[in-house]
Amino acid sequence: METSRRPDHGPAAPSPDGGPAQVPAPPVLAGRTALVTGAASGIGRACAQALAAAGAHVHVVDKSGDAARGLASEIGGTAWVVDLADPSVVDTLPADADVVVNNAGLQHVAPVHAFPPERFALIQRVMVETPFRILRRTLPGMYERGWGRVVNISSVHGLRASPYKSAYVTAKHALEGLSKVVALEAAEHGVTSNCVSPGYVRTPLVENQIADQARTHGISEEDVVGRVMLERSAIKRLIEPADVAEAVLWLCGPRTGHITGTSLSMDGGWTAN
Repeated sequence: METSRRPDHGPAAPSPDGGPAQVPAPPVLAGRTALVTGAASGIGRACAQALAAAGAHVHVVDKSGDAARGLASEIGGTAWVVDLADPSVVDTLPADADVVVNNAGLQHVAPVHAFPPERFALIQRVMVETPFRILRRTLPGMYERGWGRVVNISSVHGLRASPYKSAYVTAKHALEGLSKVVALEAAEHGVTSNCVSPGYVRTPLVENQIADQARTHGISEEDVVGRVMLERSAIKRLIEPADVAEAVLWLCGPRTGHITGTSLSMDGGWTAN
């Protein structure tokens, strides 16, 4: 059974035609609390802004202190400056989130035989172990309240593979699996768990990849987007972070209680091939 903790929004406004008073609809996440990792830039920032605009109090989690505090001030949220490369810091984060957006991530591009093992392990810690720890901490509260939304920011690389990205592809596939397990366990408690799986999004992470890809493939940076990043996409343009945030917000809305265990592809037709 879903419960609500929405606040009183004051007296109803009189109807323009003199009929019954009309009560304005509250924001869809009024009274809810959201926790977003990697929230200071890119997709995470857009998600934090969208969730706050929908009425949620947002916990802005990021290792970039100035950016996290600036965004928290902008949206009326709370900044948590932590480095999720140390998964134990999860125990310092709030456990009362109604909405969790696991977004934090990093990338490294290299062939398997030259991939630094320590870098592979770091990516798994940040992108698999930390989401697990966050959900282990926050799910009991969602279960107690009878409502919750888990949205894991996956990737087309959670559904497909590309060369030179062994750690990232492994982590995103693992995140997809974790999301499905949570969906099955949490269903009876009114909690959904889904992935949003975009293709290439116009974020600092993607922009930083352009130079790496150019070196790896021996082509110019100008050719990377068209010939490498979007080669398999039917839509030949980068996705905007705000578009991903709108999908996240929709999954947290009032008409998506039966959508769980899924991966919402936003890949411009990549997986249609």
